[in-house]
Amino acid sequence: MPPLTLGQIAITIKDLPRATAFYRDTLNLKLLFEVSGMAFFDLGGIRLMLTAAQKPEATHSSILYYQTPDLHATAAELESKGITLESKPHLVAKMPDHELWMAFLRDTEGNLLGLMSEVR
Repeated sequence: MPPLTLGQIAITIKDLPRATAFYRDTLNLKLLFEVSGMAFFDLGGIRLMLTAAQKPEATHSSILYYQTPDLHATAAELESKGITLESKPHLVAKMPDHELWMAFLRDTEGNLLGLMSEVR
């Protein structure tokens, strides 16, 4: 498996329009796109995703997403090492020039981690 690199950071929010305005207008971040109740910004090549918590009991405020060129192979390798994926590789969005695939797992401390692959 090649070394993983950071591709995206997610921050949970309560009010998407308010948070989007803050990051875009107050912090002057470049808004890349909005889709399905999420907003994505450019942080010098790393994406910042604003999103509501997926489960009401979720208390995390951020998730590190690690890029991998072959999500399915990376997921299979992690599973072969005894890692249980919380979410198997799945298509998240079809963009104009690529598909965004993700999978999720937890670290030893219970933190949710994302794996992502942009398939062209």
